[in-house]
Amino acid sequence: MEELNIKNYAHIGDAVYEVFIREHTILMTSNLKKLHKLTVSFVNAAFQTELLEKIMPYLTEQEKELARRARNIPTSAARKINRALHSSATSLEVIAGYNYVHDKNRFKELCSIMEQIIDFNSGT
Repeated sequence: MEELNIKNYAHIGDAVYEVFIREHTILMTSNLKKLHKLTVSFVNAAFQTELLEKIMPYLTEQEKELARRARNIPTSAARKINRALHSSATSLEVIAGYNYVHDKNRFKELCSIMEQIIDFNSGT
C-alpha cells in the first residue's frame, strides 16, 4: 500500500483508537451516560498525550519519527485547546493509523501495550 498523507493517518488513527477504547468501555456499564463519560475520559487530548508519553519507550524509531512529524501538523486557529496538547494527541493517532494501515500485527502489539498501561477500572 502506498504512503498516505500524515493527516490521513491521524484521521484513521482517531477512529481506530476510539474503537479500541470503546471495546473496553462497553464492558464496564450499560448506562449510556456513564458509558459516554468513561469513553471521553480516555478519548481526549490530555489523556492521549499522557498515554503517548508512557508508550514512547516501546515505539520504534520510525514510530517516533511519525510522532515528531505529527507534532508539526498545523492546527486550526479555532481550536480551543492547547495546541501542544492537541499536537501530541495527534501524534498518538498518527502512530495508531499508520500501523493500522501498514502493519496490523504491530497495531495489535501497541494495543496490548496500551491495555497494560491504561487503568480501565478507574476511568483514567
